[in-house]
Amino acid sequence: MLIERWNARDPTGFAALFEPDGHSIGFDGSEMHGPAEIESTLEQIFADHQTARYVWKIRDIRLLADDTALVRAIVGMVPLGQTELNPDVNAVQTLLARSGEGGWQIALLQNTPAQYHGRPEAAEALTAELRELL
Repeated sequence: MLIERWNARDPTGFAALFEPDGHSIGFDGSEMHGPAEIESTLEQIFADHQTARYVWKIRDIRLLADDTALVRAIVGMVPLGQTELNPDVNAVQTLLARSGEGGWQIALLQNTPAQYHGRPEAAEALTAELRELL
């Protein structure tokens, strides 16, 4: 649901998935704290940039407690108007979610560039895995 809201360029819907004190750490390391800041930051990003569409694969979902889950995923981006991934912006995402009165919400989203310094074969394997999803 999170990635679909990014792909729809829906900052309100994206931010609504976070807890009131939830955090999002972007690809460049920038931090957004709470749904209001997440929404306003994404509004600006979507207004100023033709954002790429995410392709994703969930690799693991682990329940840490009855009300807490850890999700690990890989993502790639297809630039606007193109059909192929841009391997330079592949990333690994980690999401921590908690269940409460309002259902599941995101406590933390971490988006880390999948650069694999010194291991080009790992970068190529990740890109190949994501290409299968196109």
